[in-house]
Amino acid sequence: MECRLELISVPVSDVERSIKFYAEQVGFNLDHDHQVTEDLRFVQLTPRGSACSISIGTGITQAEPGSVQGLQVVVDDVEVAHAHLVKNGVEVSEVQDFPWGRFVFFSDPDGNGWAVQQIVS
Repeated sequence: MECRLELISVPVSDVERSIKFYAEQVGFNLDHDHQVTEDLRFVQLTPRGSACSISIGTGITQAEPGSVQGLQVVVDDVEVAHAHLVKNGVEVSEVQDFPWGRFVFFSDPDGNGWAVQQIVS
């Protein structure tokens, strides 16, 4: 059986603020923004080069805003990623080196936690 993880719901409190954060500051592509009903808005954003997207909006998840931790993207060069995030006003950690990779960490405005990893060999 073949399976692909393609969408992860990220609970947010302010959809417009989150779109601005993920699209303009972090650099994700804004794929969809659809107001389905008065109580359901679906927004999909995808990290450039990724086959997996995130969804934010209203009526998508029962999870509390900021409750998702451990989201991770992988980049070729964590220094470039760090510089991009800093340049765009994202509060991001300094580069941290571990035996399994180089990382920076940041949170969205609600506190959902992200890691950016550069795999080292």
